[in-house]
Amino acid sequence: MAVKIRLKRIGAKKNPFYRVVVADSRYPRDGRFIEEIGTYNPVVEPVQVNIDSEKAQKWIKNGAQPTDTVKSLLKKQGIIG
Repeated sequence: MAVKIRLKRIGAKKNPFYRVVVADSRYPRDGRFIEEIGTYNPVVEPVQVNIDSEKAQKWIKNGAQPTDTVKSLLKKQGIIG
């Protein structure tokens, strides 16, 4: 089972809002997930990112692969190097 840390879109049309979730890579983007570890709001100025660093590090340590977008968010938060 390939586990990914990725974004799940929950915002309205033209108003994106995302949850950062840990999910099996076979599940659809907005489908089932294992655990929610944060949120990302690209609409507001400045961009609002809230990620639980302990949970993110735990999942990465256990083999979860962040997507490119989530990896850049984690780097900006200082969670990964």
